[in-house]
Amino acid sequence: MTGGFDPSIHPHRRRNPLTGEWVVVSPQRTTRPWQGKTDDNGVADAVDYDPECYLCPGNERAGGITNPDYDSTFVFENDFAALLPGVPVPESAGGLYEVGGGDGVCRVICFSPKHDRTLATMDLDEIGVVIELWQSQLAELLEEYQYVQLFETRGAISGSSNPHPHGQIWASKFLPNEVVVELDAQRRYRAEHGSKLLVDYAEQEVDSGERVIVQNDHWLIAVPFWAYWPYETIVLPRRPIGSLLDLTTDETEALADGLRTMLRAYDRLFNTPFPYCSGWHTAPRGEHGSWQLHAHYYPPLLRSADVAKIPASYELLANLQRDLTPETAAANLRDVL
Repeated sequence: MTGGFDPSIHPHRRRNPLTGEWVVVSPQRTTRPWQGKTDDNGVADAVDYDPECYLCPGNERAGGITNPDYDSTFVFENDFAALLPGVPVPESAGGLYEVGGGDGVCRVICFSPKHDRTLATMDLDEIGVVIELWQSQLAELLEEYQYVQLFETRGAISGSSNPHPHGQIWASKFLPNEVVVELDAQRRYRAEHGSKLLVDYAEQEVDSGERVIVQNDHWLIAVPFWAYWPYETIVLPRRPIGSLLDLTTDETEALADGLRTMLRAYDRLFNTPFPYCSGWHTAPRGEHGSWQLHAHYYPPLLRSADVAKIPASYELLANLQRDLTPETAAANLRDVL
């Protein structure tokens, strides 16, 4: 039965073309009462220097190394890296006991020496320096590694172990799971349509406008049609670009402005420093043909500063599900721009 369907009130499913996964959208549940877990979001009093912070300039890190008195960005090898360079390749028994190598490198990027700064509160030229650092690290690491993941985990509720403004870089000689899935989808789309999946998607989102948060001459930031997290966003260039290394000066400046505008809307939404997991999906080495550069932002907050979405039993066992429609989420974010 399709007659009378209204996506703003009726449950339905939406497919993510990058992963093939379906998301159940249940807008009729947005008024359900909440008596579950709340969280203070890990927000502390703002100070520009914390003598106990292992990322502030001049302080000793948890691994025993002292930071330099840096005055801009700062990159160092993660003291507790998940991947290590030059490790032996394990022998795999195959079958149900297949094993692969974990060769890689993990680095930390401090975005600012100021403990209380964030990408949302930094000056545009400071954000530009961060983007340029992403680019230089990417160029260096792609010389040796197949894939480089640039990411940021912000807020205790998202899993951040330190509030100092920072991100991470993990480079690996293998393609991570999500990248394999997205690469396959983009290759198949290019073979079938002769164009890039996310370029076509961006054009359709601009034409629709209902999920767009920020757009300028070079970038689009929108809540994806298939979004799973309540206020999830995707950052897309307006022209075919495979890598952060391909950006022009104008595109870099426009990206800094677009990101800051979107992140400030996040912070205004519930009047709190908005937690999120985010990262750039930039082309794996040698894969520029079908790959389109993009960034994902996955914030957990659902209806207030202290109520977060946590994947529960049905989602872990059966199917991803959300209550708030992506269109409503986008409208809420536009209202606080």
